[in-house]
Amino acid sequence: MKRSILTILFLFCAVQITFAQFQKNTLGAVQSINMNAPPGAETGNQQNGDLDNTVQTDTTAGFSLKKLYRGFARKDTLTTGYLTLGSAILPGIGQAYNRDYWKIPVIYTGLAAGIYTGISNNIKYQQTGEKKYSIYRNVGYLGAGLTYWASLLDGIVSYKTNLPDPVAAKASVYSALLPGLGQAYNGDWWKIPIWYGGFLVCGYTYHQNNMQYQRFKYIYRMDKYKETSGYVGGITYDQAEWYRDTYRRYRDYSILAIIAVYALNIIDANVFANMSDFEVNDNLATVSVEPAVIEPITYHFTSTVNPSSFGLKLNLNF
Repeated sequence: MKRSILTILFLFCAVQITFAQFQKNTLGAVQSINMNAPPGAETGNQQNGDLDNTVQTDTTAGFSLKKLYRGFARKDTLTTGYLTLGSAILPGIGQAYNRDYWKIPVIYTGLAAGIYTGISNNIKYQQTGEKKYSIYRNVGYLGAGLTYWASLLDGIVSYKTNLPDPVAAKASVYSALLPGLGQAYNGDWWKIPIWYGGFLVCGYTYHQNNMQYQRFKYIYRMDKYKETSGYVGGITYDQAEWYRDTYRRYRDYSILAIIAVYALNIIDANVFANMSDFEVNDNLATVSVEPAVIEPITYHFTSTVNPSSFGLKLNLNF
């Protein structure tokens, strides 16, 4: 598990470093161009009305708290991503933006009830050790989590855009909140069993590898002379260590496979939502040959009596 987390963090840091390096190189290239400009270039540009070196680059691209505030204050256009982010930070804010004010008390009642149930039953479980309190505790926390998830999903479903469906950003958020929902939003219903089949295969692989890992982990911990562990078998201490490490590595690979399927599910929803307005039919690529009167490109070397001639015309349509 630690290897998986470290791998994800490493990839994230690598992307951030690469993006920062790209910005640095781009800025350096712009400065280099300005430094290598011929004498009087700035003056000439100002006289001709072109952009000069006083023009500043727009650095507001990307995430901006100001843009987030202006969007929820309805002073600027709020994008799907900002709506989801705002709802994730403060549950109910998406419902407020959509003017579904009656849903906000429902959301916070569900969150408060779930958290209170979880905390109170956890205290009772710690005091008594009865398993029923641990079940009530888990149900309470699960209810709070489902309420939070439902508030995010409701906010994005109720959000109206001026763009024709499907909207790529909404499809991505749908698949992020519930895998397969983005495909349903795009109308690609046949893909849903494929993605859930991928999750089932990865989950089954994780379960099997984790079961074997726990088995050989127990054997590895056995007493050197097998007198106190209760294990009876022909696997040696070194063999148990090798199998334990191997199945732990396979289990970690299974976790990475689940993450990969989840990420590809989101990418698929986004890409096919973007491609929904592409024209796809049998007439996109056609070839036709027909007789035609051919006019010369230039009349400089042609006869003035009969400049045109008959031939075949080839039409290619893509």
